[in-house]
Amino acid sequence: MQLSNFTDYSIRVLLYLSFLTDDERVTITQISEYYKISNNHLVKVVYNLSKLGYIETKQGKSGGIKLKIASKDINVGKLIRQVEQMELLNCQPSACKISQFCLLKNYLLDAKEAFLKQLEQYTIDDLMVNENLLKNRIR
Repeated sequence: MQLSNFTDYSIRVLLYLSFLTDDERVTITQISEYYKISNNHLVKVVYNLSKLGYIETKQGKSGGIKLKIASKDINVGKLIRQVEQMELLNCQPSACKISQFCLLKNYLLDAKEAFLKQLEQYTIDDLMVNENLLKNRIR
């Protein structure tokens, strides 16, 4: 299973923000330049993360973005369920003549559920192998 760039970037934004102090904010441009990701794409990612309640955005001179929820409380599996389009294949009768006889969709749904349940065991904090090394690279 491959996650979309949108999901990948959502996780990267949350990882980046997890290293900020409580009173620190960064801009989308800073994250975009760090990861070498399209600024326009990150605007959509940040908007969605804000809408979902993971981050706080503020406009103006002292504006920027920061985590609204502690990274230790952000569940990776739940996040992926919220941001990823998870349709694995199109089994509609109009798209596949054997869909009513085929069990592949059921097996793929079981596999997807197992995949997400596994990821629900982890938080954004758990994704950091060496927190100090990552912190130094971001700063």
